Amino acid sequence: MDSLNDILVYPLQQLPFFLITIVIAFTVHEFAHAYFANKFGDPTARLLGRMTLNPAVHFDLFGIILLLIAGFGWARPVPVNRDNFSRPRLMGIVVSAAGPLSNFLLGIIGALIYTVLMGTGTIDSITNEQLQLAIVWFFGIFIKTNFFLFLFNLIPLPPLDGYRILEDVAPRPVRARMQQIEQWAVFIFLLVIFIPVLSANTIVPLYNWAIQIGNHFIRLFLNLFGFSGFY
Repeated sequence: MDSLNDILVYPLQQLPFFLITIVIAFTVHEFAHAYFANKFGDPTARLLGRMTLNPAVHFDLFGIILLLIAGFGWARPVPVNRDNFSRPRLMGIVVSAAGPLSNFLLGIIGALIYTVLMGTGTIDSITNEQLQLAIVWFFGIFIKTNFFLFLFNLIPLPPLDGYRILEDVAPRPVRARMQQIEQWAVFIFLLVIFIPVLSANTIVPLYNWAIQIGNHFIRLFLNLFGFSGFY
């Protein structure tokens, strides 16, 4: 068990909550891409059965395994044909941004529910300490992970959404140059992920910012609802 804990990103007792979070976060993220692409005139994802909240159609097994042991993974990207958009660049930006923004929204929803449960004393009233701890663990992981995915996916490196947004914003000559060096930019992204020194100065700060964003929204909801005394 100890050796397995050394391999996994989260301790075994917290792993179920991480898996539930990832199922929700990845599914909603990919659905958001597919939904807005279809709304703007590209039915590609819908025709392939990807405009759904069924997690099974969005998950990549290797991507999930890597996520559990390395903290980095992926779902199956939703196919988007920008040629079907009446305004390809503008609508392309919205479609690309929809995924990260869906995670931002999930983080806010998680912070809201957690604040209400704590502020009303619902969690404190639970006599089963293990259940009480499980709820706290789940919301902590859910909130932090979704805000992290929001920040992470906005990194302007392929294959992330931030790169696609930058590509649509860039002038045509710059965009052409970006496409020429895109394959090399992917290697830069992998180096950032897997080299500890680079990751410590890029990915780790994103985790810290995600926690800060979550704390900010919890405090905001505390003040909004007049709750006090637990945070």
